[in-house]
Order: sequence, then C-alpha cells, then structure tokens
Amino acid sequence: MTQDIQFLLLGLGNGAVYAALALALVMTYRSSGVVNFATGAIALYIAYTFAYLREGKLLNPIPGFDKYVKLGGKLDVLPAMAVSLGIAALLGVLLYFAVFRLLRTAPATAKAVASIALMLAVQALLAARIGTTPVSVDPILPNDIITIGDDIRIPEDRLWFAGIIVVLTILLVLAFRLTRFGLATRAAAESETGALVSGLSPERIAYANWGLSTMIAGFSGIMIAPIVPLIPVSYTLFIVPALAAALVGNFSAIGPAVAAGLGIGVLQSEMTFLQSSHEWMPQSGMAELIPLVLILIFLVFRGKPLPSRGALIQNTLGAAPRPKNLWVTGTVWTVIALGFLLLTAGSYRGAVIMTMTLAIIALSQVVVTGFAGQISLAQLTLAGVGAFMLSRMTVDWGIPFPIAPILAALVATVVGVVVGLPALRIRGLPVAVVTLSLAVFLEAFWFRNNKYNGGIDGAKIEDPSIFGIDLGIGTGTTYPRIAFGVLTLIVLVVVALGVIKLRTSRLGASMLAVRANERSAAASGINVSQTKIIAFAISAFIAGVGGSLMGYQQTMAVPEAFTAMGGIAMFAVCYLAGITCVGGAMLAGIMGAGGILFIFLDRVANIGSYYPVITGILLVITVIAQPEGIVSDIYKRLDRLRARFGKSESALGTHLDVTLSDAEVYQGKTPELGKVVLSAKGIGVHYGGVTALDDVSFDVREGEIIGLIGPNGAGKTTFIDAISGFAAADGTVALAGEQLERRRAYQRSRDGLGRTFQGIDLYDDLSVRENVSVGTTASRHRGSHTPPLDDTEMQKLFEVLHLDRVADRPVRELSQGQRQLVSVARALAGRPRVVLLDEPAAGLDSTESEWLGHRLRAIRDAGTTIIMVDHDMELVLEVCDRIVVLDLGKRIAIGTPDEVRTNPEVTRAYLGATHSGQELTV
Repeated sequence: MTQDIQFLLLGLGNGAVYAALALALVMTYRSSGVVNFATGAIALYIAYTFAYLREGKLLNPIPGFDKYVKLGGKLDVLPAMAVSLGIAALLGVLLYFAVFRLLRTAPATAKAVASIALMLAVQALLAARIGTTPVSVDPILPNDIITIGDDIRIPEDRLWFAGIIVVLTILLVLAFRLTRFGLATRAAAESETGALVSGLSPERIAYANWGLSTMIAGFSGIMIAPIVPLIPVSYTLFIVPALAAALVGNFSAIGPAVAAGLGIGVLQSEMTFLQSSHEWMPQSGMAELIPLVLILIFLVFRGKPLPSRGALIQNTLGAAPRPKNLWVTGTVWTVIALGFLLLTAGSYRGAVIMTMTLAIIALSQVVVTGFAGQISLAQLTLAGVGAFMLSRMTVDWGIPFPIAPILAALVATVVGVVVGLPALRIRGLPVAVVTLSLAVFLEAFWFRNNKYNGGIDGAKIEDPSIFGIDLGIGTGTTYPRIAFGVLTLIVLVVVALGVIKLRTSRLGASMLAVRANERSAAASGINVSQTKIIAFAISAFIAGVGGSLMGYQQTMAVPEAFTAMGGIAMFAVCYLAGITCVGGAMLAGIMGAGGILFIFLDRVANIGSYYPVITGILLVITVIAQPEGIVSDIYKRLDRLRARFGKSESALGTHLDVTLSDAEVYQGKTPELGKVVLSAKGIGVHYGGVTALDDVSFDVREGEIIGLIGPNGAGKTTFIDAISGFAAADGTVALAGEQLERRRAYQRSRDGLGRTFQGIDLYDDLSVRENVSVGTTASRHRGSHTPPLDDTEMQKLFEVLHLDRVADRPVRELSQGQRQLVSVARALAGRPRVVLLDEPAAGLDSTESEWLGHRLRAIRDAGTTIIMVDHDMELVLEVCDRIVVLDLGKRIAIGTPDEVRTNPEVTRAYLGATHSGQELTV
C-alpha cells in the first residue's frame, strides 16, 4: 500500500504536464474553435528553447541557418524562462495570424487538420535540426526527497509542479469569471456575432488567448524537462492524455480538464508500478490504457447516439464525386503503374511498390473518413495489426498465401470494429481523439511488447507463394522482384475497384448521407450506427490488406513502420491529396513517406529528413487555400476546361417550375377519410426543468392533411421530433395500430413514418437522384408488400415534383425551392404511410407556395397522409383538412380551417388580436 501511494504521488509530475496542456487546449478552443493537436509540439519547442538558453544559445529552428545563435553567456533560470515564454507568446500570435485567423469560418475539422499539420512539421523540424538524442535539463524546482510517514519518499519537484498548475488554474478560473477580459472571452465563445454587436473584437480576444495558451503549453514543457529528458516523439504524444483530459472538460471547462489531467498522470504512474509488480499483467501499454478508459467512461455518461436539433455536426470534407470513364481511366493508370515497375530497379522499384501499398492503406482512409465522415487516426495502426498477425499466421501457424493475409485482414477488421464502437455515441473531432488514443495504446501494448511482437528483431514473415510460384520481394540483387510488384498492383486494382463500387452503391450513398447529416440519414431509414460500424469494418479490412503487403515487402513486421505518429502523418497526407476519392488515395500513395515522390526528392534534393516538414507546411497551405485537397482542385480545373471547350453539361435552371397542366390542378374533391393511421397520446418533451411540449394528443386519419401551427417556440418542430424518434418524449405514438415509442428514429422511418427537416438537411455531395434514392432505404426494410421505388416510379416522382430536369445534378447547385422539393421527394421515396413536413414552403414566394399546395394534395390523393408545419397561413388554410394549434407547448385548438380561424383562443394566443375571420395571417 505504501508503494502504491508513493507511485500515485510520483505521477503528479506527468499529470501536471497533461493538466497544463489540457488547460491550453481548452483556452484555444474556447477562443477560436481550434482543437490544437500541435500543443505538445509547441511545448517541446519551448522546452528546447529554454534548454539552449540555459547554455547561452538561442535556438534557431529555420533550416539553412546555424542551429543556434550564441548569446555570450549562460542565462539563469528566470531570465531563460522569461525569454522562452515570450517566444511562446509570439509563436501563438503568429500561428493565429498566419493560419487559424484565415480558418476562422472554416469547419472544426479543417482547423484540426491544420493543427495536425503544424504538429507534424514542428516535431519533424526539431528532430531534423536537433536530433532525437535525449537532452537533459538542470533542475528548476527544489528536488530534495520528501519523506511522508516512514516509507513514502517523493521528489519535491513533483509536488511543486502540481501545486503551481493548480494555483495557475485557480487564477485563470477567477480571471475568466471576474475580469473584463474573461467576460469578453466567454462572450466571444458563446457568439462571435454577439461579441461584435457588443463592441468586442473576437480577433483581439483570440490573439490574447492564443498567446496565453502557448505560454502555458511552453511553461509545462519547461517544467517537465528536468523530470523527463527532451525527446521529440514522447513530448509530442503528451497531447494524447491532454486531449482526453480536455474532452472530459468538454473543451470548455477548465477545472474538470485540469483535474482529469492530474488524475491521468497519477493513474498512469500507479499502472506502471502494478505492471512491474505483477507478472500476470502485460508489461507494456497499460499506462497508455488510462486515457482511453477515461474517454470511454466519459462517453458512457455524455455521448449521444444522434446529435440533437441545433447541435448538428456538419462535415465539409469536400465532394465525393461519382467516378467517370472508369474503365478507360483505370486501364490507363494500371498500364502506367506496370510500366514503372518494369522500367525501374532497386530502390526506385521498391518505392513504386511502397507507393501502391500506401495507396491501399489510403483507400481505407477514403472509406472511413472520405465516405463515412469518421476521422480515424488509427488506419496505419490497423495496417500494423494485419502485418503482425500475418507473422503469426505464416511463421507460427503455417497458413499459406493467400489465406494468411485475408485472415490477418479479418483480424484487423475485428479491431477496426472495436475502434469504431465509440463513434456510435460521438461524432466529429472526439472520434479522432478516441482513435488516436487507441493507436497509441495498441502501439505500446502490442507492437512494442516483445512478448507479442516477435522480439527485438521484429516479427518475421514468410514470403508469399502460390502453386509453387514464388511471389516474394526477393533479396540481394533480385530485390525487389517484379513478381511481388505485380501482386501488389493486382491487389491495388481490386481494392480500388471495390471502393469505386462502394461509392456507387446504396451502402456508399448511406455512408455519405451519414457523413452529411446523421439526423437526416436516420429519417431516411438508415441505421446510422450500423453504417458507421460497416465503414470502420471495411476500412479496417483494406488497411489490414495494405499492412500485410507492407509486411511481405519488409519481410517482417516492425513497430517503427506502424507508429501512432506515422498514422497521423498518413491521415495528413491523405487529406492533403484528397480524402474523398480514389484519385486522392492514389496521390497519397505517391506522396507518402517511402513512396516514389519521397525517394525521388531524397535522391535528387537530399531533403528526406525534411520531407515531413514540407508535407506539414503544404498541408497547412492546402487547408487554407483548397480545403478539399489537391485532387479536388484538379477535378475542378478539368471541369472548367470541359466547359471552355463546350463539353460541359447543359446549364441548370435555377428557378422552380411552377407551371401546372390541367390534369395537375387540384379540382377540390377531398377524398373520403379512412381509419386512424397515426395516434399521438399525451406527448410531452422536457429539457431539464423546461417543458417544451405538454400532453399533446390527437389522431390522424388516412387521407388527411393536418396542419400544425403556432407562434415561434410553440413546440411544433419539437412535436415532430418527439413522434419521429428524435427527441426523448413521454406519451405513446401508434402508427397503423403499432406502438412506436420504443422504436429508434430509423426504425420509425422503416415502419412508415417519414419526415423532412426545417433546415432541409440534404446531402450536398450527392445528386438529386442519389439523395432521393437514399430515401428508399426505409421501404427496403418493410417487406414485400411495400417494395422500393423502381426506376419508372422514381421518374414519376421527379415529374410530379418537377425535378426531372435536375435529377442528375448535385443538390448544392439547386435553388431554395428546388431543394425543398428534393427534401419532400426523399421523404416520399420511402413510401411512408404518414409524412411529416416541417416548413415545406419556407423560402417560397406566393406563386410557388400555391403550386406546392396543388402538389401536396396530389401526394395525399396518391395515398400518403400528411402532417405539415408551416408559417404560410394561406397555404395551411387552403390545403389542410384539419388544423392543430399549439401555444407554449400545449394544444389549444383543433378543427377545420374555418373553425380554427374563428376560434377566439387562437386569435388571442396566436395572433394577439381579434381577427375578421376572412384570412388568418401572421
């Protein structure tokens, strides 16, 4: 017990570092919305600066100049610290000015990618300039041994460091709560527009917070330097537990983040002691497990299966274009790759093979991130799982080729599914944090554990052969053999064709729908959780195949080939090249470390050690100038060339066609109503102590159009969210006699309850036809009595809603009115019994709204019951058979349009004045 307490206290040193870095992460995120992955690298740079100042030198990280400038004498601790922190503040201001100020309106993903690029560039630059030999720093704080009780002995500096961080945290919390600067920072974090209206400058606030946060990061690097010698990789990876701690604080609360950071350090130290004391425990990787476990515990209590209304995660990774001229393009590039294999030799041919292998791993990134929108930093780690398992299967178990690499890839698939499980409850950047934590854990627990990885010489892999034909990479003068290169090329072509097929399939469209908007995808009948897991599984299998080929090429699996930092670099290169398409994966293979471009530049310009620096800088520039990647820019330029030479598609009409034939004009014949098809009883929704909806009940009969009206905040959209499964609600909902309250949102859609959204929520990267095809998912799971729309029925739906002219165009090119109709068409494509339309006339003028009324009645006459929310009272009164009126979450009236328009309670609550009864307006 005594030793346990001693190791817990020893962990305060590292815990203080994690806490300080978490503090810096929270500050930068609150002021500018940036999850700064480069925080650890900044701490490393400032720590190096301090170490050199203590020796009388000023570190110069810029290549081409002397490594340092001599100052003429050593600096004492306080002057060296003051200069170092001043440089840190200037660095923070410079980073915001040169990079993140330009990304102020960019999505959080783009900002995070830019910070990842900076992390890679700073770490690689310092490694190239200074080297990776550990650098020791003289003590800063008192380091005498303190004895607690009889046996507990703790270096004094750990306690001092932790105490300083706690005091700093208290001072910052008080400053943010009590000072005008803190108030301004909190105001800007809540609403940048509101801050501007209040006379505050969000830019000045961001500059100040960036300067302060980099000083805190630098301070943590300086203080830990005497305890942990300076090593580039380890300092950079301090960001992992710091990210876990910041996530516990939700990237906004300083106190919980700092407490979590201290706790992680303490528990890691204790875990290190336990694994050295008990033989049954794994001897490595247990300390890295702590941040991961903390994150998973956090997700259990805070994660949500779907984002709530008003908190949508919009992924803007760029368009994932449908492949064109597939066979011609594929044949040309295959011939080119084969030519490179035949015409090169030695290291260049090896680089060509590595390019193809990296392209396969990059294709896994395209699937999980480019298609499904899940930011995974563990794809290279999954490739490592394939390589290390291949060693076991070929050497230990004697499994032959090609069965061994397939089984190894299946093991990687299982691990990939485990990696993807947290994504069921989180989305966006927290997924990146989780996958990075898992990558760090697997590297330490498996790849660097001599018990599991084959020992210090690596895990040997037997050469592949089939029917007596040797397909191995070869050795000596035969290295690398063309046979292995052809094998790699065949695998690359097969995987690429598979990814292309995925993009054009219903599953691919579902992935893109989930990437674009999870709520909307669920409303179309897509099982969001299942789609995410399938994406992780497919991508992990592809990564496992790539890792197996890499193992065959290297003839063994070694941890240095599959590091967590390498995985981050792989993600960065994929994003730089273009993470949403197969062409981007091919370019990522060319640009990746060890690929043909890397070898060429290393041989010609001798810049191999600076290649990660160049890649990082290029990635920052790309994120700012072309956030969709290099290949996307190439595609856009090709489209402009086609347009210049008259080969582009015909111009798109941007106005809604509101002309109606005589047969399309509603004749005023209301169909006979059928039995009750939807019954809502006692629907109530509560958010904390606020009641948004209170005991709302009514029935809907087949063939009705029900209007749901009320002033803003009355609870109309909340009611739709409640009965469609997007809000936790009291009461019961029955569709055609079947209870729905225990059914999830996508299941209710499959049961026949379709809906649209107030914000339209289309999938902008897909065409109109693809958007509507996604909507057929709901009917595909309802049985043979409700088959999905066939091509003829789909075309008829487009004609009814006048979308046939734009059916093959991306929805981002459409007018507001056309987008509204696509949203309606997508909901109808699932053949719903009842469709819930949330403001379908929003953005339409009076003529378009009148035209929409005719179309809605045609839809009703075709057999779909409608509940609609809209503020166009003329439309509601004209087309609805009955109207339900809500006010302050309660139903205050229900009846025909004539009954509602003359109801005095409605005129008082909804209109605020007596109305003539001739027309109901707002």
